[in-house]
Formats: sequence, structure tokens, C-alpha cells
Amino acid sequence: MGVVGELLKGLKVTGMELVRTVTGRRMLTTQYPKEKRVKPQRFHGRHVLNRYPDGMEKCIGCELCAGACPARCIYVRGEDNDPENPTSPGERFGFVYEINMLRCIFCGLCVEACPTEAITMTHLFEISTTNREDAMYTRDELLMHPDGTVPHMFPDDPLADLGELDSADGWVRATAPSGYAAYEGVQMWQGTPGPADWSPEPDQDERDA
Repeated sequence: MGVVGELLKGLKVTGMELVRTVTGRRMLTTQYPKEKRVKPQRFHGRHVLNRYPDGMEKCIGCELCAGACPARCIYVRGEDNDPENPTSPGERFGFVYEINMLRCIFCGLCVEACPTEAITMTHLFEISTTNREDAMYTRDELLMHPDGTVPHMFPDDPLADLGELDSADGWVRATAPSGYAAYEGVQMWQGTPGPADWSPEPDQDERDA
């Protein structure tokens, strides 16, 4: 058929998809931002620093997340806890915690490296800014409030679904220590005071039912 024939074949496929979309028979386009797709359970969105159910911070300032980050976008500095009024259960806590969202590649290695489940990733991805300074997330934006709510740098952002900040549990809930089957159905992670569900992932039979 030659070059022209191959071109027409390709345009035929494109044209058929166009007709299906225009007529509504096979709508592939999501009308964002009025419509938003459902995120996968392990979606890698904006980070959150979690607390224990009693309100204490999970971060112990160990800096393992910063060491594991391939983009070098995390900066952590620990400080000794006040014995009379500790911030975290350990000897230290994350006194300084910053993430440069312009450099973050949302790989999730910080979540894997954290020994206390302090940092997890939510379903929120609407975090665009108009200047570089707003892309520097500090403890003020990352740390969960004692009541379990998660702050957002722009709470009035019409594009941000703030409810997605509560979905910080799926990433770790869908993993198991070393993949051992013996841990199936056993809760291995401390919960938070928020609405997130940290119960273990159901077994395969339950998922297939």
C-alpha cells in the first residue's frame, strides 16, 4: 500500500476513536477538574508525616528517608527530646523536616526506608505553585495535626481534594515484611489518629470473593 496507505490506516484508527469519543460511545477523556479518577490504593501522591494514635510524632529524626532519597530532595535534622515533654517516643525527633517538591520524583523510597512509618504518601497530587518558595514543604505543611487532619499549603485551592490527604495508609497497608505469608492478615503498622484505615490487606480468597 505504500506510505499513503499506512498513513490512512493509522488515521482510520484515530478517526474511529474520535467518533466514539464525540458520540459518547467510548468516552476516554475525564472532564478534569470537575471529574477526578479514582486513585489506585498505592498511589504516590503528596507526603504526610504521621502521628501515633496518642498524638505523639512518629518521626524520630533518624534521617534514613533523606539518605534513601535518590533526588536528594529531603532535608532532616533531629533534636533530642525533652525528657519531661517528649515529642516522639524515641530519644530524638525530627526538629527540621523539609521536602523540595520540585525535585521529588515520588518514588516512595522514603516510605520504605522509614523504620517508624512516619512518612507515607497520600492520594493528593494537585500541588502546583506559582513560585519556588511554595514548593518547599516543611513540618508546618507535612505534619499531621493531633486530631488526625492533614494540613495543606493552600487550603482554599479549588482543584485540591483535601479528602485525599486522609488516604495515606494504602501504600504501607499493601506491603508485608519480607513478603512472608505468615504475616498475611496481621496488622503490622501503628495507626494514626486520623480516619485512615491501617488494617491489613485482605487475603487473596477474600479479594477474589
